[in-house]
Amino acid sequence: MDHSAQISVRGGRWCLYVALMGVPVSHWPKHCFGPAAVVPTVAERSRALTELGYVFMDGAEWEWEEYSETTGDVTSPVRLLASIRVRSRNGVRS
Repeated sequence: MDHSAQISVRGGRWCLYVALMGVPVSHWPKHCFGPAAVVPTVAERSRALTELGYVFMDGAEWEWEEYSETTGDVTSPVRLLASIRVRSRNGVRS
């Protein structure tokens, strides 16, 4: 079964998590990196996912989007969110 891994800035740190349908958000696998000044590299994100028990799906690429908490206000700060399709590292359905 595949899942969506996402990374965004929370509390001044980049946090990567795996969204698991039907599971409370508080139980999603999560890894937070150091201060948010620099986006973690693809290799760093891959290592974090491996530690959480997941790997990228074949051919998957990170997709970045920006969003604002104030719809329609082009002067509001935006947040960045990236996502990628992942699967359990050991092939077990999660």
